[in-house]
Amino acid sequence: MAHSVLIIDDEEPIAWALRRAFEREKHRVEVAASAEDGLAKAKQQKPDVVFLDVRLPGMDGLTALGELRKVAPGAAVVVITAHGNLNTAVKAVEGGAFDYLAKPFDLAQAMDTAKRALASRGVKEDTGGLRPPLCEIDNSPDALVGRSPAMQTVFKRIALVAPTAACVLITGESGTGKELVARAVHANSPRRGKPLTVAHVAAYNPNLVESELFGHVKGAFTGAEKPRDGLLKLADGGTVFLDELADIPLPVQAKLLRVLERQEVQPVGASEAQQVDVRIVSATHADLSSAVRAGTFRHDLFFRLNVYPIHLPPLRDRVDDIPLLAEHFLRKFGPALPAVPADTLAFLRSRPWPGNVRELRNALEHAAIEARGGPLRPEHFPEPTDATGPASTAERLRSLVVEWVREQVQALKGAEPADLHQKLIEEIEPAVVDEALRQVDGNRLVAARWLGLARATVRKLIRKYHPDRAEPDED
Repeated sequence: MAHSVLIIDDEEPIAWALRRAFEREKHRVEVAASAEDGLAKAKQQKPDVVFLDVRLPGMDGLTALGELRKVAPGAAVVVITAHGNLNTAVKAVEGGAFDYLAKPFDLAQAMDTAKRALASRGVKEDTGGLRPPLCEIDNSPDALVGRSPAMQTVFKRIALVAPTAACVLITGESGTGKELVARAVHANSPRRGKPLTVAHVAAYNPNLVESELFGHVKGAFTGAEKPRDGLLKLADGGTVFLDELADIPLPVQAKLLRVLERQEVQPVGASEAQQVDVRIVSATHADLSSAVRAGTFRHDLFFRLNVYPIHLPPLRDRVDDIPLLAEHFLRKFGPALPAVPADTLAFLRSRPWPGNVRELRNALEHAAIEARGGPLRPEHFPEPTDATGPASTAERLRSLVVEWVREQVQALKGAEPADLHQKLIEEIEPAVVDEALRQVDGNRLVAARWLGLARATVRKLIRKYHPDRAEPDED
């Protein structure tokens, strides 16, 4: 069935590609390069689906989103942006957007989103005026920072789940910012005026975890000289963030399940339970599925806590965010610090960060001290420590390849794509062949076995890269 699609984007290549894709599906398509033009077209012919860019000349896309809800209330709006942050995602969801796509996206993703949007039409919940306005926290010192597609996904998931009461499970490596995500969920929820209590479970004495979470009555155990409320009770009406969830002992897990099922806590030594109203957001860097299989974590509790998972990517999967993160952290260290030079940014991109964003922050602070107010240079940064562990050769190679690809793409400056795969092969193949031969004292037969190539192929590669050393009839 043909539908009406309106594309509001001032980037001609994106608008053209979307138009062609939808026209091939026999949909009626209108394109506008500004919000004002798009609103005028939406008034003339009510669209079924609107793809709306955030950055537009004149009226911005988020402002236009509110106007679109007035002139075309039945349209499903998909917000698209290359420069989004958490506030953008929150405002898009708050404004009634059906979905949020981060550029670059592929056409298959856009088409799938449009199909889901069309299927959802007519089943919309009227939330106008019911949701409280969501707060903006991107300018805070502990803001989540990033423009990479991976972080755009994180922002969208936070924006979608924050207004609900659902349990959230945040996963990711140490140092990726899991507590920041928990704080963002709370700060953008209807509970934001109530307490957020943080329980770092791994830091507690295993014998006292139950008391820390649920509280205790006087005389419940040796040293309990007076009653004490636990973190769950202290967070009544708000949110509890359970960090390092996998470290909760099994007996305590059973009591935590009761909190989720009955919204009540029972302090240690108490005969009666107390009612509480808390939302639980938890985090772990451990594999909870494996813990469930091993019997160290309750499967029923896992399913109750994992209602809405959010995975934080490691820094190596979002290296394009490093300049933005560097700017953010340096602004915290001192407003007079100069911008990071381009060669230093290249160094930061190529360096492995096993400690993720936390390690980057600490390294930047170290470098800022060493630079004494001057430009940050690579020599100002500390060497990787044993605590984080030096990067493996494979990790260093991957980082270098990522940086090489980035340099090649930037050098094209909008020209036709080059054959990057073949160029990369030609860059590394001579080194691979030469080192393999060097390791086996020049024996081409053995080198061929190491390389997994035919002996004749090795001879051809030597002839290609070192014609002066070619000896096709000898091994």
